[in-house]
Amino acid sequence: MKQKDIALIIVLVFVSGVVSFLLSGWIFAKPADRQQKAEKVDVITSDFSQPDSKFFNSNSIDPTQLIQIGNSNNPNPFTGGPQ
Repeated sequence: MKQKDIALIIVLVFVSGVVSFLLSGWIFAKPADRQQKAEKVDVITSDFSQPDSKFFNSNSIDPTQLIQIGNSNNPNPFTGGPQ
């Protein structure tokens, strides 16, 4: 390569870099797009209100209780053996 070609390549790289920087700022990154709004977060405290007594009371159904259907006392009902 001649020295003239190297100088031309350097000038073209510089000009194309400046042009692409300006175009990308104009097309992609508008100043209005760079600003974001954040929601205001409520303050976290250690105070909790009591849950609704309609759902959480001493008379409500306990889903962790064992439910037995019928009179079978077989501890392994799916073994295939006699009961």
